[in-house]
Amino acid sequence: MSKTVNSTEFRKMVISGARMLEINRAKVDALNVFPVPDGDTGTNMSLTLQSAVKEMNACASNRFQEICDSVSKGALKGARGNSGVISSQIFRGICSVVRETKDAFDTKTFAKAMEAGSKVAYGAVSIPKEGTILTVVRLMAESASKLASKHKDFVPFLTALIEVGDEALAKTPELLPVLKKAGVVDSGGVGLMTIMRGFLAALSGEEAELSEIPTEASDTKSDEDVFGDNSDIINLDLGDIEFAYCTEFFVINLKKMTTLADIDRLKEKLMNIGDSVICIGDLELIKVHVHTNTPGVALTYALELGELDRIKIENMLEENRALKAKLEAEKKEMGMLSICAGKGLEEIFKDLMCDRVIEGGQTMNPSAQDIADAVQKINASNVFVFPNNSNVILAAEQAKGLVNNRTIHVIPTKNVPQGFAAALAFNPEASVPENKTNMTHAIDNVASGQVTYAVRETTMNGFKLKEGDIIGLDNKRILAKSDNIDDTTIKLVKALKNDDHEMITLYYGEGVKEEEAEALANKIAEQYPDCDVDFHFGGQPVYYYMVSLE
Repeated sequence: MSKTVNSTEFRKMVISGARMLEINRAKVDALNVFPVPDGDTGTNMSLTLQSAVKEMNACASNRFQEICDSVSKGALKGARGNSGVISSQIFRGICSVVRETKDAFDTKTFAKAMEAGSKVAYGAVSIPKEGTILTVVRLMAESASKLASKHKDFVPFLTALIEVGDEALAKTPELLPVLKKAGVVDSGGVGLMTIMRGFLAALSGEEAELSEIPTEASDTKSDEDVFGDNSDIINLDLGDIEFAYCTEFFVINLKKMTTLADIDRLKEKLMNIGDSVICIGDLELIKVHVHTNTPGVALTYALELGELDRIKIENMLEENRALKAKLEAEKKEMGMLSICAGKGLEEIFKDLMCDRVIEGGQTMNPSAQDIADAVQKINASNVFVFPNNSNVILAAEQAKGLVNNRTIHVIPTKNVPQGFAAALAFNPEASVPENKTNMTHAIDNVASGQVTYAVRETTMNGFKLKEGDIIGLDNKRILAKSDNIDDTTIKLVKALKNDDHEMITLYYGEGVKEEEAEALANKIAEQYPDCDVDFHFGGQPVYYYMVSLE
């Protein structure tokens, strides 16, 4: 058994945790509180960890500091949905402690890391909710120090820690009534315990596999591929270029004394004088790319290994200056970014003058980095972001820390109709605070719901459901059910409507024909002659109809 974990073993832990989660992703996805086919917690957490692994694998150093920094950065970049964001913060806290390790850490250090992970995760959520992944990580962190004093070897320590986590997970339905009603434990907690089992597998020499966590309640590239065309060097976030010269070359006719270790050392040297480093090859040919302020030094380092060929050094400063001047001249004060799934919905947002629309919704939440990247492509000082899904709002807030030279203003739209209302309230002549206030008020005047189907048998909100039932719900409750789409939609409209509503709009999804939507709209218009009833193609997955009442 191992009493300490070195940096190589820590890498294996992260990889094994991500692998275990990916194998069990569908199982975690299935633990959705609402019995609808849109579970995505496992997918979100898995993609978050895959991003962390990708960043870690790109880290050439085997020092804890660099490894942990890359894991933290990768997890944040890939954070998707609430579960992904919280997971990224747990890893950030863990890495903040582990990064200070010199050679290897023991169980006491990992206990402190778990405590930091819990603290950082709680700090990332404005109103922490117990009965979630936060509860599971907190209870494990509270027990970790005591367990570390009892278990010096990592395998029994992690085994005991997992037992504590499983017990905490089993309690989540008692802390969060909606879980108890659905008959499941918290999906994010299951995802976290799956990762912990991956950690244990890495240190015990086992393979990642399908987890037994209880879930019920009680190839060769061309030169162009390697070097690229550098088209991504400069985008809308120009900033100031830290390294001025794009330097590319081959090392050929390597000296007889050159070894593969020398190639690795060359890469480390290049990383110390620049960024965007590529240094790959073998004892026959090495391909090098680096952005640096001292291209001569880069060439000198390479000459120690062999001859130089096809040298190309480009000054990136001049092009940057010209593009920066052009973009500044064209920059506007305010822009809008919307998130939705469905071609029809996307086109409507574009008609409402949204600068960009990125794909995302209940079945695929965009990461914080996805949102930040989209914001960076809008040439505006202030960007209003419409998440249009309660599970995307936290990632949108996290994106604020990933953008440069722009200010993100998150309008907390929980569904697409609210997003439409917010976009309609935008006035380019008004100030940023005025628009933010008007948009926020606009979403309060929208009642909305969705029509989909139940994927399992359950009882919720007074409805006894069986698999295949057509159900209508708002953001919090199931409001209607029947055995066909039209009846459920009509019942949903009735449940949502009040005397102030003057307009009813249907957005029909993929699989629904236009003539079917038109016929349904006519039925609703007959029942509510004082309301204007309209329908539009949304093309959204999962939901037959999205309904808006204003």
